[in-house]
Amino acid sequence: MKINQTKAAIEAILFTAGREVKISELMSALELSSDEIIEAVNSMQQDAKKEDRGIQVINVGDAYQLGTKKEYYEVICSIFDKRNKPNLSQAALETLAIIAYNPRITRAEIEAIRGVNSDGTIYKLLDYNLIEETGKLDAPGRPGTYGVTSEFLRMFGFTNLNELPDLPRYKLDENQQIVIDEIIEENVKQEEISEREAPMPDRETSKEEKMNMDQKERNENQ
Repeated sequence: MKINQTKAAIEAILFTAGREVKISELMSALELSSDEIIEAVNSMQQDAKKEDRGIQVINVGDAYQLGTKKEYYEVICSIFDKRNKPNLSQAALETLAIIAYNPRITRAEIEAIRGVNSDGTIYKLLDYNLIEETGKLDAPGRPGTYGVTSEFLRMFGFTNLNELPDLPRYKLDENQQIVIDEIIEENVKQEEISEREAPMPDRETSKEEKMNMDQKERNENQ
């Protein structure tokens, strides 16, 4: 099968499926290797960037999905979706970030990090399909664990969790908690060093001082 035919077939499959389609499914349907599928999809993604098109092929882990470009969201939403846009509160974003950086984290661990009850926020994120239950922890009470979903990856434009930005490296105490006092102390030290290294600005000479200096210079020259 020529690459243009492969691209057309993949586009047809993704359009008809309306969901994520795994590479293994495309390999089975088209009887092609994973390298051939990936090559064809990469070409499709480049075509979408070069051409003035409203659709694109999105990577979601080891799967692909046909979707619209984000710049056309307002146009599409005005016709097909009359619901209010889902808004994430600061608490929801904090909780979502904690779960994204800590796959298989428990509710108790989330609350220990945030310092507040997070039941309502977790239910909201579950309702938005941004997180999901990933199993049970092998610990007393068998607490449930949470992880982010492929919907999270799509919404924030990530292919996988390896693309998350690196976190600042803070020192942890024996309980694996951030040592806030040492962070503050370090910031103060850095500010003091910056102040010592910064050159002192020249003091502006007043008109009277300038006249006295000129008079002194004349007297010395006589």
